[in-house]
Amino acid sequence: MIDLRSDTVTKPSKLMLEAMMNAKVGDDVFGEDPTINELEIKAAKMFGVEASLFCSSGTQTNQIAIKVHTIPGDEIICDHTSHVYRFEGGGIGFNSGSSVRLIHGDRGRITANDVLTEINPNDSHFPQTSLVSVENTANKGGGSCYDFTELVKIKKACDEKGLKFHMDGARLFNALVKTGETPIQHGKLFDSISICLSKGLGAPVGSLLLGSKEFIKKAHRIRKIMGGGMRQAGFLAAAGIYALDHNVNRLAEDHQKAKSLETTLSGLSYIENVMPVETNIIIFKLPKEISNADFLKKFSSNNILATGFGPQLIRFVTHLDFTDDMLTITEDVLKRKMF
Repeated sequence: MIDLRSDTVTKPSKLMLEAMMNAKVGDDVFGEDPTINELEIKAAKMFGVEASLFCSSGTQTNQIAIKVHTIPGDEIICDHTSHVYRFEGGGIGFNSGSSVRLIHGDRGRITANDVLTEINPNDSHFPQTSLVSVENTANKGGGSCYDFTELVKIKKACDEKGLKFHMDGARLFNALVKTGETPIQHGKLFDSISICLSKGLGAPVGSLLLGSKEFIKKAHRIRKIMGGGMRQAGFLAAAGIYALDHNVNRLAEDHQKAKSLETTLSGLSYIENVMPVETNIIIFKLPKEISNADFLKKFSSNNILATGFGPQLIRFVTHLDFTDDMLTITEDVLKRKMF
């Protein structure tokens, strides 16, 4: 079976499994798991920040960050397609008691002008705007990448207005490989960054939250409240270390495969349009006469899995377990007269 539903479907490689099995472990709640400590120090140094915190998922890291940066009754600015808003189970309201000011940006990306326009006045009738959250790459934007100069402008706007700045960087390494920017550049810009190890980097579990020592100390408390304290989790951290050491630069291969799929899809009569492909996500639109269910059923009958991503929309995600042979098979199936 060829699985293009997400880059979360990957399995640990043999070498990653060996690293996991050979990990030195201890009780992380006591701060005594050496491999978790190593991973957290490694990630913090990579981004040039003071500290990081290993968590179970990107949803957890995002929700912890929002909780630390806000108080109940505050308001968060983000794009209307943001993962923190759409795909985290209403966590902003449930965990933080905050409202959300939604911006209809460009394929999931907002601008400094958007932010300045949507900040509430200092008036008790309105929620207090306290946080701006951006997603890079933007999932619903088809893996779109932010222009770094725009992120700098947003940071300036946040500083001028006294707002915190968070990045949901679940696929940030895809953006870095695409743009040639560095983790250090982003570490200097944000009050907090969430990075995922179990998407394109291929680890089975885990995300990291990065920030100042003071921020991470508060985040550690919130992780505990959310039930996120872990014991001998160094086996998982070892996979994260391996992923950071070996699976970042190879993301370019996923991007190349995604571009190949974009070219194939763009030439098919039964595809209405394809969102511009920048990284490893391909989103395309079907004509009204073809439903998501019909496409996915026919695709599945050819032993290929994909995801419905909205009315008439299908998403493919390339990843390290999607091989060159699988790409050839997928493109051959697409080129048949499926409809």
